[in-house]
Amino acid sequence: MKVGFIGLGHMGAGMAANLLRAGHTVTVYNRTPGKAQALVEQGAHAAARVADACRGEAVITMLADDAALESVVFGDKGVIGGLGKGAIHMSMSTISVALSERLAAAHANANQRFVAAPVFGRPDVAAAAKLFIVAAGAPDAVDACSPLFEALGQKTFSFGDKPPAANLVKLSGNFLLASVIEALGEAMALVGKAGIDRRQYLDLLTTTLFTAPAYKTYGGLIAEERFEPAGFAAPLGYKDIRLALAAAESLRVPMPLASLLRDRFLTLLAHGGEGLDWSAIGQLAAKDAGEADRLR
Repeated sequence: MKVGFIGLGHMGAGMAANLLRAGHTVTVYNRTPGKAQALVEQGAHAAARVADACRGEAVITMLADDAALESVVFGDKGVIGGLGKGAIHMSMSTISVALSERLAAAHANANQRFVAAPVFGRPDVAAAAKLFIVAAGAPDAVDACSPLFEALGQKTFSFGDKPPAANLVKLSGNFLLASVIEALGEAMALVGKAGIDRRQYLDLLTTTLFTAPAYKTYGGLIAEERFEPAGFAAPLGYKDIRLALAAAESLRVPMPLASLLRDRFLTLLAHGGEGLDWSAIGQLAAKDAGEADRLR
């Protein structure tokens, strides 16, 4: 397929490279042009403007937050103005349900198609084309994106014809991951203060009670205090919990644990954790217990 890719951060660069390896014709755009150079050397075309990345059958956006996506889509010479009739905008980052609804309506009004396809997986997983993709949109549009899904992930889950459903599923998943991180941090603070080796404790947990990859990945980061470089930065985790709470409020669904997690992220950020991985909230319990003097 002829596809554009907008957003070449930790996730996007690896994803765009996988599309090239799969034989797709890829035009890339990033606000900082230098980030496109490595992909150009692999065969990608560099776009000088957002609209220049929207000349193909589809354009993928992988941007940090709602504000970044809004500026790219609705801005002057943006995605709406550059995308052809019947072409597809596939949004793969974690955005609000409200923005997904707005995007679906705007693309429909422009006779374009919109697919929400957020992903589960950290940058190393993205680079290995092993993402899990959550897709929702008109069946014909989702089917048309299948070659792209195959190049980017190991499995795609379809959640119907309304794009915001995929975004809500993604937000709920990130809420659960943050809950795992907080629970692991508290449990490790408990055993650690008693003098028990945290790595040995984690080995017990992940070979018996909790064998899911999330426990192994985030448990390892907490046990070894490896919060830099950030695979998924703390401000993004805070953003996702706020978006989950906003969706919950609109649906009148109380989420007391999500409210606690929002405050944990605020605490982390207040202590200078902006550059840390979001798993650093797992160290807050040790700090509260007097076992960690500072966040690092």
